[in-house]
Amino acid sequence: MAPPRRVAIRTPSIELGALLKWVDLAATGGEAKGLVQEGRVSVNGTVERRRSRRLYPGDRVELGGHAVLIEREAS
Repeated sequence: MAPPRRVAIRTPSIELGALLKWVDLAATGGEAKGLVQEGRVSVNGTVERRRSRRLYPGDRVELGGHAVLIEREAS
């Protein structure tokens, strides 16, 4: 697997479904929902089935050989 893509957020957290769309791992909210419900997405090494799961800086999301690391945007 390639090194994780680092994504900085301005807010304290972001929903998993929104992140998948933002980083182009899902084209739509419906696609994001399907990927999560099918058990294809993991957060910090554990399969996550809640699209509304809140992600925080330090969380790592993986989907099909892609990894995203959530960071806090520098002020």
